[in-house]
Amino acid sequence: MPNERSAGAIIYNKGLYLILYRKAHDHYREGWFFARGKIEEGEDIEATARREIFEETGINDLFFVKGFKETVTWFYRKEGQLIHKTAVYIFAETSTENVIISKEHDGYEWLSFEQAYARLSFPSDRKVLKKAHDFIEKMKIV
Repeated sequence: MPNERSAGAIIYNKGLYLILYRKAHDHYREGWFFARGKIEEGEDIEATARREIFEETGINDLFFVKGFKETVTWFYRKEGQLIHKTAVYIFAETSTENVIISKEHDGYEWLSFEQAYARLSFPSDRKVLKKAHDFIEKMKIV
């Protein structure tokens, strides 16, 4: 069974989280997700996240906050073949508010934790968001 690895980030700006919307097409389901993409040869997680986020959103002023890393795995079918997918998420802050989405997506929202949690399409993404939110809230106390 083929394996695919991707990396992305939970993107945070002034108390809001960025999520992207994609209509269903090809082997993709409709839904709200975090920015992420395939890890290319020679890239580490941060390099992939930086590249993919720029490609998908136009955001290029990311500051990666050390100490947060969450991995999600799932299976999906592509051209009749079962694929094992692993996505690693790190935490990034930005001061950019205006997002320029790529052809891969159909919309975006900057949302509060509660709004983003309710809008995300998959329970695994909601778990990652909750962990990211808890992570950043603890950092504010310190």
